[in-house]
Amino acid sequence: MSDSLPSGTVRKRWPWVIGAVVIAAVLGTWWWTGNQRQDAHAAKRASSVAVVTAKSEARDVAVKLRTNGTVTALQTVDLRAQITSTVQAVHIREGQNVAQGDLLFTLDARAEEANLKKADAQVEKDRADLATAQRDLERQRELFAQKFISQAALDVAQNKVDTLKGQLAVDLAAVESTKVARAYTEIRAPFGGRTGLIQVRAGSLVQPSVSATAASAPLVTITQIDPISVAFTLPEQELGTLQQALRAGPVPVTATARSGAEVFKGKVSFVDNAVDTATGTIRVKAEFANPTGALWPGMYVNVEVAPRTIPNAVVIPTQAVQTGPENRFVYVVGTDGKVAARPITVDYLEETFAAVSGIAAGERVVAEGAQNLRAGSAVVEAERAPGSEPPKLGKGDARKKKG
Repeated sequence: MSDSLPSGTVRKRWPWVIGAVVIAAVLGTWWWTGNQRQDAHAAKRASSVAVVTAKSEARDVAVKLRTNGTVTALQTVDLRAQITSTVQAVHIREGQNVAQGDLLFTLDARAEEANLKKADAQVEKDRADLATAQRDLERQRELFAQKFISQAALDVAQNKVDTLKGQLAVDLAAVESTKVARAYTEIRAPFGGRTGLIQVRAGSLVQPSVSATAASAPLVTITQIDPISVAFTLPEQELGTLQQALRAGPVPVTATARSGAEVFKGKVSFVDNAVDTATGTIRVKAEFANPTGALWPGMYVNVEVAPRTIPNAVVIPTQAVQTGPENRFVYVVGTDGKVAARPITVDYLEETFAAVSGIAAGERVVAEGAQNLRAGSAVVEAERAPGSEPPKLGKGDARKKKG
């Protein structure tokens, strides 16, 4: 019995063997080519710097100036007595809100009432005397027309009437003066506001101040709370911009308490007429509605004013701005994946973005990873960690302005 296979069986197996060899060769070639491509891609990535990029945008940017301010009352007044008298009644409490014209204190007015009655009585007497003199003058004129009296007698009657008219005017003025003195016994609020510490009580003796240097203590101090103002200073180089903005309309101002709990919106109401030569600043005031009394005189607040706008400014992330030995620049990513150092001018800088000149809107700049770059370096976009966000070009908080 022979061990060799029949020739027909061998011939049937050859196509299967050849096919297996071809498939193995194709798979080997594909695997080798893939490895070569992966090695080339890995080599390329190894030679490129991983960075985070952002695209520049064009938009109007409000130039915000930040400073510190002090809350001040629009009006405050110390109320003092204008006559010597005794306090009869106190109609208010300390810390009370009062309206214009509200009665605050009543002083003893008995002497003023008596003087007023006396002045009124004198006026009545003057009117009666004047009426009698006028009737006598009419009779004298009739007698003079009939040639019974001389011109001198008629002049005497006329003079008496004129004298009594003058006396009546004097006594009427005395009545008005007495009424003014009586009005001093009622002390009223000159404007709406909040009362402070009350220095007197019923029965206290009050008197007017002898002089400005020896002024008596005020009965009470009234401070206007709503509306209220905030005083602050701006650099003198912003004066022209601020004046131009005021000519165009109200200039908005934002005030934030140190706690940051509430933001108040107001407008510039006053610009001083001189620059402080010692500090190079100009004093400014802004007026705010304060219905809840959240702003209080003497408080310190953070003030933000936007006197001008840069139209169609090119905006990039702040961290994209690099500082060189001679100027500032950014790394611009070209279509070939390589960066070029582009000199720029920073027109305005905030915490999250910068308005610059020197690049066009739509260009992609390196926002993170620039410390590993130089002109001509190849870059690739870095893979961000889960939950991380790309650089934003939000409004942010104003820090400073660059010229």
